[in-house]
Amino acid sequence: MKFRLEIDAAAEKDLDRLPHAEVRRISEKMLALAHQPRPPGCLKLKHRDNKWRVRIGTYRIIYEIDDIRRVFTVLQVRHRKDAYR
Repeated sequence: MKFRLEIDAAAEKDLDRLPHAEVRRISEKMLALAHQPRPPGCLKLKHRDNKWRVRIGTYRIIYEIDDIRRVFTVLQVRHRKDAYR
């Protein structure tokens, strides 16, 4: 079943700061997450309730999954050096 995608305001600001080519790659990955929110290679973040991360090159998408409502919410899209701060 398909999940609904929600993008947090902070993640929208993160996307606005990125180069257009990177935004396109990241957007494609976010749409793919709607079909499979836990793809191979994703990791649940330790010590964080229901937060996951997926890699796209040097960038990371940090997101939450709500299985009951069938929604995943993108919280951050950042370079790997800044993603976990």
